[in-house]
Amino acid sequence: MQTINLPQMLSILELKKSYQSKKLSPEAVCKTIIQRAEADKEFNIWITPPSMELIQPYLDQLHDLDPGQAPLWGIPFAIKDNIDLADVPTTAGCAEFTFIPTEHATTVKRLIEAGAIPVGKTNLDQFATGLVGTRSPYGETKNALSPDLISGGSSSGSAVSVARGLAAFSLGTDTAGSGRVPAALNRLVGFKPSLGAWPIKGVVPACASLDCVTVFANSLSDAMLVDEVVRGFDENDAWSRQLKRQKNAIPEKVLLLKDQPEFFGPFAAEYQQAWDAALQRIRSLSIPIEYIDGSYLLEAASILYEGPWVAERWSDLGSFITSNHQAVFPVTETVLRNGANPVYDAAAVFNAIHKLQGFKQKAHQQLKNAVLIMPTSGGTWTREQVRENPIETNRKMGLYTNHCNLLDLCAVDVPSNDAAFNLPFGLTLFSGYENEHLISGLADLFLNGTRSSKTNTTTLLAVCGLHMRGYPLEKQMTDHGAKFVCQTKTAAKYKMIRLSSLPAKPGLIRENNSGTAIEIELWKMPLSELGAFATLIPSPLGLGKVELEDGSEVLGFVCEGFAALEAEDISYSGGWRYLPS
Repeated sequence: MQTINLPQMLSILELKKSYQSKKLSPEAVCKTIIQRAEADKEFNIWITPPSMELIQPYLDQLHDLDPGQAPLWGIPFAIKDNIDLADVPTTAGCAEFTFIPTEHATTVKRLIEAGAIPVGKTNLDQFATGLVGTRSPYGETKNALSPDLISGGSSSGSAVSVARGLAAFSLGTDTAGSGRVPAALNRLVGFKPSLGAWPIKGVVPACASLDCVTVFANSLSDAMLVDEVVRGFDENDAWSRQLKRQKNAIPEKVLLLKDQPEFFGPFAAEYQQAWDAALQRIRSLSIPIEYIDGSYLLEAASILYEGPWVAERWSDLGSFITSNHQAVFPVTETVLRNGANPVYDAAAVFNAIHKLQGFKQKAHQQLKNAVLIMPTSGGTWTREQVRENPIETNRKMGLYTNHCNLLDLCAVDVPSNDAAFNLPFGLTLFSGYENEHLISGLADLFLNGTRSSKTNTTTLLAVCGLHMRGYPLEKQMTDHGAKFVCQTKTAAKYKMIRLSSLPAKPGLIRENNSGTAIEIELWKMPLSELGAFATLIPSPLGLGKVELEDGSEVLGFVCEGFAALEAEDISYSGGWRYLPS
């Protein structure tokens, strides 16, 4: 079998360009993938590995598709082996459970209709129960970059197949973080759509009320292209709902937790440093940052495995486990049998539902036009460490992921700077189920460093006096399309003076050595209006960079220093609103 010059990391866009120029063909790409899969056998990526016998029928179907009309024409993808591919065994990581479906899962069907080529079924933590990638009788899936480390799970093989260049993208599932943790540990983008946005018909349930199909890719744009193909209501799926993802947009604010994240494992110090570096990148985005109490997120997360939701897993799999002695991976059986605990009765379920509803309401109020950012994982482990302590190590991996589906949030993992050599570090961006455009817009900004034409339509503007709400010049703001965002403070580096104008106005002057934090308002103004608005500003005032208390900088009202010579220093007030009228 002849090897072609195929890039190690596969990109949907680059493959499409190569097909158009005739430099590559889908058949040649798939043959190379088969070779690579054979060379990577020790990584335990596959349950049904790539073969021409499996792939050829889908290559043949390409002859009936117009590449210009099929957005994924010839693009190879991998499928987690709890998602159905017609006429290919579905095992869910358990040989005794195996069945052969007669039709594709809805997500797989839509991808194939768009021209994508399924190349194989991937390994997973058995019954999608785990976040480590070691709970499979088909072998521990090794990390794509550092084989002694865990791959993350349960979508272990799906993530590693993309990271090792065996697929341009792959499908995973996510109930507690399985579509995000493996992405972070293998330096990938992992997109988890909102509950119901992608159909789950044809997926072996873990917790059907929480399950999502997800995508792993090497770039955000690839993941979003897959989303465009797969998204949509399925009338044959009881959990499906109509959720349209809007065009990318930048959130009005970023939320961070007040408490320092917990880092763990043998690389805790490296993860801490990577998080600190990521915070600097976040602050450089010039988006207001708000710090929130996240303790309720952890309390919500505990409901998944330490509350009655584990009984939902048992309701689907309990009869199989009890009638197939020793067929299930030991640690998996231990976890699932917790669902049979009589303490999880009907009253316990409703108590948990009612408690969770309060958490949901709080989360969605906080996340209105906002995005929460957390580490995807607080650390990682060697595979040996997980074998020695399988329950606790797995629990730690879900520290920042388990709450997501319980609270009806969408999420995307994006790679940040590596914590160390071949030790990736990922961030997860969360928002409400209707705000997928905010996490994708912010992810694009974080990864690419620039606001695209779709998102660069407004700018934040800091105001400190008569342009604030309730003051005479507020109308100038609204006449120019500005909208109030939030109240905040400057860094403690400013002097505020009272200008001798009629009416009196404040002037904000940056001090070199010392200063005060001044209360201000942030507004969002269309860029198209900024020039006209600026012509209304009288000397000695003007627009310049204002540093906020979180260290970020935004455009705002500033004053020339000479004005302080004859003006009253009113910095003591802490803000224009606090001066006596």
